[in-house]
Amino acid sequence: MNSTKELMDKKIKSACTAILASAFAIVFTVGCSTKNYVRSQTAPIIQQTNELDSKTAADHRAIMDTDERAKAGIANAQNAANAADQHALAAGQAANTANGSAQEAYNRVDSLSGVVANLDNYKQLSDVSVTFAFDKAVLTADDKKQLDELAANLSSVRGYILSVTGGTDSVGDANYNYQLSQRRADAVANYLVTKYNIPPHKFYLVGIGKDQQVAPDSTAAGRAKNRRVNIKLMSNMADKLPTTATPNGQ
Repeated sequence: MNSTKELMDKKIKSACTAILASAFAIVFTVGCSTKNYVRSQTAPIIQQTNELDSKTAADHRAIMDTDERAKAGIANAQNAANAADQHALAAGQAANTANGSAQEAYNRVDSLSGVVANLDNYKQLSDVSVTFAFDKAVLTADDKKQLDELAANLSSVRGYILSVTGGTDSVGDANYNYQLSQRRADAVANYLVTKYNIPPHKFYLVGIGKDQQVAPDSTAAGRAKNRRVNIKLMSNMADKLPTTATPNGQ
């Protein structure tokens, strides 16, 4: 009886052992199969992910390069626009200056035309000429002495004007000589205004360059005489002046 029971127990143990071994083998086999399956399924996904990361990085670099080129292009365009604005501003300022000069010249001509139109009503009382060194517009001591003598008579003169005409010799550019003759006339007027407080509206100033020479320009002496400013004292009330007012010719 006991032997039969022991035999039964051994068979049961053997069966259980076999079952456990089979179960273990199944579990092991299933586990390996599962890992291989997962590996086979995830490997393409990982590869695609890596490829996507690489493409994303490349796209990012391309975007950054495009952005830098765009910024550089915008900066260059802005610099070009700024340069164009500066050129336009300079051109506008030059145009304004030219317009201002033209208007000033027109006003000066218009003003002088008004004076010239009324010169028939004036009579010359006296005149004096001062001369200048070559290419200079600076009064000498002798020049100032002659202007002082002219100004000394003004206190007894009513309704007067001073016709101040600047001249040059024929040496050099004509346009430059016109400007030089005007500076010489201005030097005379500035001296009289500053020292004797003569109102500016009393002056009729004009620079004529070499247009009205008083001596031949072929000699040094003649050219020296042409580098002059002639000042004429004129009045529209000459008939009412005292009899002591006589021309002071030069």
